[in-house]
Amino acid sequence: MAEKRDGLCQDAVCIDAGRVYDSCADKDCFEDLRVYFNERDQQLIDCATSARVRKVEIHHVTIDVEALPFNRGYYSCDLTYCFEVTVELCTGRGQPSQTVRGIATTEKKVILFGSEGSVHVFCNEYKKNVDFCAESAEIKPQQTLPRCCVQVADPVMLGARLVDACTCKICCPPPECCLCCCGGLCCQTAEDGHVLLVSIGVFSIVQLIRNVQMLVPVYDYCMPCKECTPAGCGDNPCEAFRKLSFPVDEFFPPNNGCKC
Repeated sequence: MAEKRDGLCQDAVCIDAGRVYDSCADKDCFEDLRVYFNERDQQLIDCATSARVRKVEIHHVTIDVEALPFNRGYYSCDLTYCFEVTVELCTGRGQPSQTVRGIATTEKKVILFGSEGSVHVFCNEYKKNVDFCAESAEIKPQQTLPRCCVQVADPVMLGARLVDACTCKICCPPPECCLCCCGGLCCQTAEDGHVLLVSIGVFSIVQLIRNVQMLVPVYDYCMPCKECTPAGCGDNPCEAFRKLSFPVDEFFPPNNGCKC
């Protein structure tokens, strides 16, 4: 039944939306991750006398969700971070610096509550020319797993160092999904070569989400109240510039976030 509130007609409707059952926020420091390079770039690493990381970016996160057998409703979220690392190398006095790109990976496990569900979901969101009689179309999940969502801020480079390959005990190869960062297969380092180790800080939020039906109050449709302005029309450049606020902080930087 519709009700009136603040002059607006309020009604209750059922929507299908993702509900966050559990989440966690982490500040991780991944120390001494090995950076892998292709064969050409690894030769430059072996000849380098020093290395400086110019940029580190999160390239890909592989997520695997698995139910815990000893605790119903809880799930293990296995995350594999893949970082793309841009490095500037110095190969000798008087020699120009070289820029190379490599990948570094690490794993993280999180246990969250995602409730239980064992329904089969079928929607009409299908691709054209799909053979529904194929064997793969007959395979149905026995349990509906929650959806894991990972939000990652820009990684923070904490440190980098070159070490001899013979002293490096970290030799886990990166997953295939990350190999495209360095242009193909990663080269194995010779015993007399160098290995680049980096330490990276990551801020992340991990969520377990399920689609549920919820009853929510609705007042009205959100019709835009602003007209679209065609490109190139409106005020002239000087009029638009006069409407801008004076950038006080650019001339007088605030102290500790306090400003007049």
